[in-house]
Amino acid sequence: MTFTIFDITTAQHDIKKSRFIAIAAPVGSIEQAQQFLAQQHDASATHQCWAWKINGQSRVNDDGEPGGTAGRPILAVIEGQQLDNIIVLVNRWYGGVKLGTGGLVRAYGGTAQLCLQAAHKVELIKTLQASFFVSFAEWARVEHYLQTHPVQIVQQHYDAQGIQLEVNIAEAFKNEFNGWLQGITAGRENLTIKKPEGASN
Repeated sequence: MTFTIFDITTAQHDIKKSRFIAIAAPVGSIEQAQQFLAQQHDASATHQCWAWKINGQSRVNDDGEPGGTAGRPILAVIEGQQLDNIIVLVNRWYGGVKLGTGGLVRAYGGTAQLCLQAAHKVELIKTLQASFFVSFAEWARVEHYLQTHPVQIVQQHYDAQGIQLEVNIAEAFKNEFNGWLQGITAGRENLTIKKPEGASN
């Protein structure tokens, strides 16, 4: 089971006169992570180190700290708590006392840990983009079914015969839904899967 966090969460840790502040946020794409970093840019910070994990892919940045002492410890905390679709930024204001590589690893990892322990976690439900067609005669039953199952309508396209639906569907529900769709359309329709959509909370 994989989780993300519900909302932006922060935590502060003061270590040997250096101040560390972690800011964690849920993100669904690399673009959202980049926007978050741009919004959180703080020229007063000595270092702004971060790690993200998005749809199973990860990236880290030490921002001038010795290699492997900041971004990787932050990522280790993210992975240790089974989180995905998240970015954690840890800002450091240097206080004049060097911490050494081991001290930096503990400081960045520890501040990220404090932050994520305080965060409200929610299960991350993997979804897919899919499409299918229903006739107008079938629509009432289909609409009722969608309202009570993990399928979200994204777009509807009408023509003379019926409705083409674009949906986000929980990955684990795909086969069950496709079986139901074949039944309601007497075998005429199959769910057409487009691409992974990432996650839906």
